[in-house]
Amino acid sequence: MTDPMRGNNGPRYKHVADESAPYETIAVDKLTPIIGAEIQGVDLSGAVSNRQMDEIHRALAENSVIFFRDQNLSQEQHLGFGRNFGELHIHPAAPHAPGHKELMIIHADKDSPRANGEGWHSDVSCDPEPPMGSILYIKTCPPKGGDTLFASMYAAYEALSDKMKTYLEGLVAVHDGEENYRGTYKNFGMEDKPVYPKAEHPVIRTHPVTGKKALYVNRGFTRRILGVPRDESHAILNYLWTHSENPLFQCRFRWQPNSIAFWDNRCVQHRAMWDYWPHTRSGFRVTVAGDRPV
Repeated sequence: MTDPMRGNNGPRYKHVADESAPYETIAVDKLTPIIGAEIQGVDLSGAVSNRQMDEIHRALAENSVIFFRDQNLSQEQHLGFGRNFGELHIHPAAPHAPGHKELMIIHADKDSPRANGEGWHSDVSCDPEPPMGSILYIKTCPPKGGDTLFASMYAAYEALSDKMKTYLEGLVAVHDGEENYRGTYKNFGMEDKPVYPKAEHPVIRTHPVTGKKALYVNRGFTRRILGVPRDESHAILNYLWTHSENPLFQCRFRWQPNSIAFWDNRCVQHRAMWDYWPHTRSGFRVTVAGDRPV
């Protein structure tokens, strides 16, 4: 049987080694050749130099998701770090810290009916201008479990056959938050809104910084591809969802107290593992606003 990840002449997806200049002010330890890196040598609660911030921007662009350990941030410092990357996004449904609408609460314990992000998704892709990225700061971790998986949508796109890329180019899909958000945060005392965001986005988007193409459909929010019959849309989406969740495109982050994950929402999907009940996992997320996908 033919390996679905291989064409007639070898793997469809071939990672090209990074040949850029070495970092000068931070250390970057890649988790995999494709996605993810731990950043060392910077204290985000202190004075971060312009050069360090430039290199953090670069590390995010090159690795799609970056991680920091042993960080002790106040809420204001967490928000301030996010503002280095743009205006902050306010979640359309989730609870937030008192006095800080931009600071989303991430919390699950023995009494929770669910945990945030249990299925593969791209954050709030139902917005007309979905977030550029998310900065999750976890302070309380379970003794085991609670990892987060991240998948590169650059790799998912590159691994498609040329015929599939041609078919998908120019197609548009509907992303809808209604099913995900209505009633979801009732346990936090959040009342439902009359409507939740809904938007149409290209199935293949071009990253505004790197210029690379990425697959932009996800199980969490994508409901239908427009311009094709519904049964065809259903079949194609199911194929793309399964394809994008291939472990070959992934890295896995094991949380420790006071760790940060910063992912580029434009080219990454993620999934949080709720395998730690009845223990607690708790922190806050700052989300950076983005642009309309093209």
